[in-house]
Amino acid sequence: MLQRLREDIRTVFKKDPAARSVVEVLLCYSGMHAIWAHRVAHWLWNHRLRLLARILSQVSRFFTGIEIHPGATIGRRFFIDHGMGVVIGETAEVGDDVLLYQGVVLGGTSRTKKKRHPTLKHGVVVGAGAVLLGPVVVGEGARVGAGSVVIDDVEPETTVVGVPGHDIRERRRHVGALEHGSLPDPVDRAFGQMRRRQEVLMERIEKLEDELYGEDADRQEATSLEEGQGI
Repeated sequence: MLQRLREDIRTVFKKDPAARSVVEVLLCYSGMHAIWAHRVAHWLWNHRLRLLARILSQVSRFFTGIEIHPGATIGRRFFIDHGMGVVIGETAEVGDDVLLYQGVVLGGTSRTKKKRHPTLKHGVVVGAGAVLLGPVVVGEGARVGAGSVVIDDVEPETTVVGVPGHDIRERRRHVGALEHGSLPDPVDRAFGQMRRRQEVLMERIEKLEDELYGEDADRQEATSLEEGQGI
């Protein structure tokens, strides 16, 4: 047990550059407090003391702002940075060396008593405000950008951004765990493609007008007519 506590403290220093001392980590890191409380609650849950487990998880939620269902399975060296608003559902599975930021939701999409929450493999990083819904599997070493909504499986070592989440397919470009501002914007990229397509279409229209009307005056008259008709 003492070894696991030391490992948790080392994980904080490894993943949060703001950590300055062991005393500060022990007193001020609510993410670590929530994980410790979950371990006890999870033990109670597995030993059929489920009401007591739920009570403990609710007490932890009150003090930390982090809600982890006692039925969730959490791996080693798991770290929740800041943590306020994080929700982890009953059947969620979190692997080793996973990093979550504030506001992350590992939620379910079904009322049936079966696997209905996400599975995060080893080394996954999930950005602030991201929402993962249903029994999706996020592959080992994958990254989920801040504010993304994931409803499909994510391949290992890839980065997903947007609503719904899209694989940006830039595996050769490494995006650090803290470099959320370096992730591409899929919406902006889509609008850029539309603008380029529009420019190509306008060039084709101008060529057709040249062929049909010949003279500039005739083309201007036709353009004015089209504008008058709302085309």
